[in-house]
Amino acid sequence: MADFLEEKRKEIQARLKELKPQADEYARLERAERALAGLDEKPSRPAPARRRGGGGNGRRGRPKGSGTRAIQALELVRSRPGITIPELADAMGIKQNYLYRVMPDLAKQGEVVKSGRGWHVRDTSQ
Repeated sequence: MADFLEEKRKEIQARLKELKPQADEYARLERAERALAGLDEKPSRPAPARRRGGGGNGRRGRPKGSGTRAIQALELVRSRPGITIPELADAMGIKQNYLYRVMPDLAKQGEVVKSGRGWHVRDTSQ
């Protein structure tokens, strides 16, 4: 009887070891979904499987310009012309340093212009 129980215990341990990466991924996806819940009121979709390997552009992290923060910042600039980066960061609940990269990119795209310390939507009536 003891041999049977030990064998079953080892099978359970092996299966737990096998499932741990999937359980960890589940927990990460669940945290990410909760973090994004306040950004977008659309129903959430499961995240696509992440690829590993040699492909890609050599950058780490999210692709440049994948944009939910940029879109959020642009909407705030539209609703509050002259808003500063510290004010944007407070309104978005993020750190300012991120916006010091996002806002110049929006300016390069022609979406916003900086006037003094504040940001304004670019006037397209010209």
